[in-house]
Amino acid sequence: MITGVCGDSLVIIVSGAGLMGHVIQALKRGAWDYITKPIENMEVLENAVHKVADRAELIRQNQEYREHLEALNIRLRETVDRLQQDEEAGRQMQCQLLPEASKTFGDYTFSQRLYPSTYLSGDFLDYFAIDTHRIGFYIADVSGHGTASAFVTVMLKILIDQHRNAYLQEGEETVLYPERILHYLNRELCRHPFDKYLTMFYGVLDMGQNTLVCASGGLFPHPVLFDGDQARFLACQGFPIGLFEEASYQTQRIGLPEEFALMMVSDGILEVLPQVSLKEKRSKLISLIGNIAVDLDELITTLKLVERDDLPDDITFLLVTKQTDYGKR
Repeated sequence: MITGVCGDSLVIIVSGAGLMGHVIQALKRGAWDYITKPIENMEVLENAVHKVADRAELIRQNQEYREHLEALNIRLRETVDRLQQDEEAGRQMQCQLLPEASKTFGDYTFSQRLYPSTYLSGDFLDYFAIDTHRIGFYIADVSGHGTASAFVTVMLKILIDQHRNAYLQEGEETVLYPERILHYLNRELCRHPFDKYLTMFYGVLDMGQNTLVCASGGLFPHPVLFDGDQARFLACQGFPIGLFEEASYQTQRIGLPEEFALMMVSDGILEVLPQVSLKEKRSKLISLIGNIAVDLDELITTLKLVERDDLPDDITFLLVTKQTDYGKR
């Protein structure tokens, strides 16, 4: 009877008993090979030894590979945990940088909603009082997704806030001129190695004169203005920001209706509208803005965005409405 033939040793059984039952029993108990006597050709034994040695080396390599994979998996889990923590910190920072969901300045109400397609968003927006009668606002869509795009949104916020503060503290007026803001942002983005660009719409609303000065950095679809009778796209053209150092931008001055709704939305909306052609999608956007008192949440419910967890792109809404006291009643 064969007992305890091997532990960590490499064992070849050499026996004069060539019964198949003995062979099977030896292999079950850990023998690596079984050779019957008499051994008439020593090459048989040498081949068996080489075969067992090669097998042992393969097992050793597989064990090292498994241990290496286990170590990699541990480091991968640790890295993923850190990335998730970093993403959570980045998401919280982005949320803190966003303006209130809704804010009223006199008769003008600004509302925003942002739906990221991934944990971090490449879309951004802001609105803020420049002085007692002017409100600055913008919506931006950075190319790509993830951390790098989110970083550019933070940079965008910082750069514009610097000009806002420069106006408040020193009277430096760049923040009042949309074409200057876009030109400055284009220069800054072109000289940084981010390999990112963005589309953007920047405007300054003068509440005293009820006018809008604005410039486009390639934002598409164009903003939609509803004047109480009909909705139309604003004809605003411009180069994306961060692609061409020599890009130039033009400011438009628009007299606003006594009551109006101005809707800006990033191009992710085009991915979720059910219409097939771009013309049909544009018509749908026009039809969605059909009321001075348009409710952003109702609009989003109509589009069924809250129910989706598979957005192909970030979608951001920025709505500006004006209702007089009469209109509010």
